[in-house]
Amino acid sequence: MVFFSVVIPLYNKANYIESTLKSVLDQTFTDYEIIVINDGSTDESEAVVRQFNDKRIQIFHQKNQGVSVARNLGIEKSTGKVIAFLDADDYWFPNHLRELAHLYSDFPDCGIYCSRYKIKTAKNHFQTPYYNAINQSFRGIVKDYFASNIPFRITWTSSLAIPKEILENAGSFTPGVTNGQDLELWTKIGIQYPVAVNNTITAIYNNAIHDSLAKKNIGSMQLMNFDQFKTSEQENPSLKKFLDLYRIEYGFKYYVAGYKEKSDFYLKNVDKKNISSKIRFLLKLPPFCLHFLFKSNSFLKKCGINFSVYN
Repeated sequence: MVFFSVVIPLYNKANYIESTLKSVLDQTFTDYEIIVINDGSTDESEAVVRQFNDKRIQIFHQKNQGVSVARNLGIEKSTGKVIAFLDADDYWFPNHLRELAHLYSDFPDCGIYCSRYKIKTAKNHFQTPYYNAINQSFRGIVKDYFASNIPFRITWTSSLAIPKEILENAGSFTPGVTNGQDLELWTKIGIQYPVAVNNTITAIYNNAIHDSLAKKNIGSMQLMNFDQFKTSEQENPSLKKFLDLYRIEYGFKYYVAGYKEKSDFYLKNVDKKNISSKIRFLLKLPPFCLHFLFKSNSFLKKCGINFSVYN
């Protein structure tokens, strides 16, 4: 049995997968296997992977069923003690797995182990996430995971690792959910288990790619069922506030896109005190004005200026 199983879902990332795989093969911690799930790619993604002559790389195929099913298959095929997830367009620094292995060793009873990361927002621009009530030097078990998991998420998929037995207990990614499938599973685990974070940046989230897994057209999105957390939210105010921020995010996006019924569906269950004055103001504007705002935001992002209406 290897220590880490690195699970990489792959769909039409021929231009990025080589760099991503090289970042894994350059790890200073070498006790791992790489499970690549080709999710019905129609480009040269698989051919790029097959150029690597390394026995630690295994490729499995499925018809295109989405990232949830691909990750679930990767977990099923894995033999490692701990599962480290990596999207096919993201990047690890050479110390990534070593830092996570040390974190696991120091705090062995956690459900999720997280490394710090930075976000590539444009070609030569990066953003460093920060968390509520956690400073940059903190390393250890997060006191209140859901309270600290804003304004940025501690649990970003390509920077974390989870013991396989935890995934077997908590359940898998929900097939068919196309946006927030990772948020759903990390929330389930965060309710049941402690979460540990280190104080070293070891990964890059490539948010400068237009067809990334995280960027789906709002009209075609299938979101997680928030109702599954209602009981837990009543018992945990931090969880309620955390999930309300995502209800607001989805409701706002649907409002901007002209899907008022869907917008109302998500906003109706939000505790009013969790809606900022900024969002209240924006929801009073007609959608066409907000379209202009988001177009301007896209331009600013390309210039390396990252503005969010949620922070």
